[in-house]
Amino acid sequence: MNAPSQLIPLADGEPNRLEGNWPDRVCKRISRPELHAYLAPGPARARAIVYAGGGYLQLMHDKEGVEIALWLNRLGIDAYVLLHRLPGQDDGRGGVWPHDIALQDGLLVLAHLAALPPLPLLHVGLSSGGHLAGVMACQAPCAGALIAYAPINANHRNHKVPAGKPDYPPPEKQAFYDQWPIGIASEPRGLPRCPVFLVYALHDTIVPIDHALNLIKSAQQLGLAVEAHVFPDAPHGFALRDQGGTHAQWPQLAAHWIATRLDSPQSGP
Repeated sequence: MNAPSQLIPLADGEPNRLEGNWPDRVCKRISRPELHAYLAPGPARARAIVYAGGGYLQLMHDKEGVEIALWLNRLGIDAYVLLHRLPGQDDGRGGVWPHDIALQDGLLVLAHLAALPPLPLLHVGLSSGGHLAGVMACQAPCAGALIAYAPINANHRNHKVPAGKPDYPPPEKQAFYDQWPIGIASEPRGLPRCPVFLVYALHDTIVPIDHALNLIKSAQQLGLAVEAHVFPDAPHGFALRDQGGTHAQWPQLAAHWIATRLDSPQSGP
């Protein structure tokens, strides 16, 4: 059940190796960008690119990737979990991957999917994967972006919460956050080109609620379509597993939002 329908390499390199056992496998060194495709059981009504979190230091492949993909399959959506290269990580050639390598890999996905029959496209990301989902939502119009407990903007050196927080190592990781503060209206880039669904934890000290509030304020100022849900008892990293509070309802809320987006005549490719 956890094996992908297809494993699609997007560039040359050694196949990636997952560490650990299902359902807690992680990928700590990404040698090439790969798509792990999980296809809906019947004709798909949409496609989703799924971006797992891990702080741009590793990828939580099962918890925030495969499990999300299987949930999307139940909604009639083909899901593609992206194993993207990590900024500042050893590139295997004596150097390190550049700060925007995750974006470069995301663009490879868009090129691959563009060759398939057209379907509405969603970007779905949790934690740091939610930041990448936001970055990708800025690249081209799409049906929507679902972002959960993600450091989308307040890791930027000029907008940090709490103020004075040290930069994130490696330098390439911090540079990526600085280049793409999602939802800061005063910055030259970072405004999604599609509706956005946000899910956050009120007392999350790892990813403060300010990340969501900054995007909400910009949405109010600029007329962007943002739906946000903030849950008081949710821990960071709740994903689909933690059912200990009202945040257990977020998948149903998200499913309704997705259905609304896909039923919209402006849902786009």
